[in-house]
This record gives sequence, structure tokens and C-alpha cells, in this order.
Amino acid sequence: MKLQGKRIAYLVGPGFEDLEFYVPYMRLQEEGAAVVAVGIQAGEVYTGKVALQAKADVGCDDVRAAEFDGVVIPGGWAPDKIRRYAGVKRLVKECYDSGKIVGMICHAGLVGISAGIVAGHPATGSEGIKDDLLNAGATWRDEAAFRSGNIVWGRVVADIPDFCRELVKALAEG
Repeated sequence: MKLQGKRIAYLVGPGFEDLEFYVPYMRLQEEGAAVVAVGIQAGEVYTGKVALQAKADVGCDDVRAAEFDGVVIPGGWAPDKIRRYAGVKRLVKECYDSGKIVGMICHAGLVGISAGIVAGHPATGSEGIKDDLLNAGATWRDEAAFRSGNIVWGRVVADIPDFCRELVKALAEG
């Protein structure tokens, strides 16, 4: 188990992309990581785009980056909603600034933009946020998944296997 002893913050909010939440979440657990669902409020239950549900273990204002080895942000409609919360942006920025892995797939780059961490990085995600990433100072790469510094990027649902491989590798390297 490559991630034994690692603790990962996993952001969740209303309208999360069901597969982008659950597949990497379970993959990290499979590798031994303790994965903590971080929502707006502890105990809130969110419904995904396809109707799966996920419950927040903790609220974003109740955690700090020092408690985790990285943070993962799934796509869907949730990134556009959760990026409006200071606690979400703070957690992502703190993780990034302290060199911890920040994983973002599909629309998750919207959170990275609002946290101020994408400028100067190559980036990917849903074609729908390409202009947003470019306007925030990133450069666009139409690739399934890759790592840029301490950011792991994933494009879309079909690329989840590639995203998971890059994410596990980056988190294992520390």
C-alpha cells in the first residue's frame, strides 16, 4: 500500500461529479490513505450530478493544511459553488504553498483559479474551463493527466484511471 499513513483532504459540495469523487476517493483508500471528506459544514450530505450522495466528515473552516498530506478536488458543478467559500480557498492555497499535492480534475481547476495557484502552470480539465484557466495565467494542455510541480491535473471522467495513477504516484513521493 503506497499511501499507508497518508491523510488526504477530499473536497465535496453540491453537484459533485459522482465518478470523479468516488473512484479516486476509493483508489486512495485502496492504497492505504485515510481520506477525509471536507465540505462546507461538517455532516452535510451532498448529492452528485447523477444522484450519488457524499457526507462531509468535517467543514472547511475546521481544518488546516497541516493536518493533511494533500487535497483532491473532483469536478462537476461543485467546484463553481465551493470556490466561493474562504475556507475552501484557504485550505487549497495552504496545501499548495506548503508543497503538498493538490489534485484537480475536470472543473476543479475553478477552485485552483480562485485559490490563486494556477498561474504559470500547464493545466487541463474540462474544455468548459479552458478560457478560465488561460485567463488566470495557466497554459492549456489537452492531455488526460499530468503533474506540474505539486499540482496533479486530470481532464475528464474518461481520464480517471490516468488521473488516479498520477495522483497516487505524486502522493507516494510526498
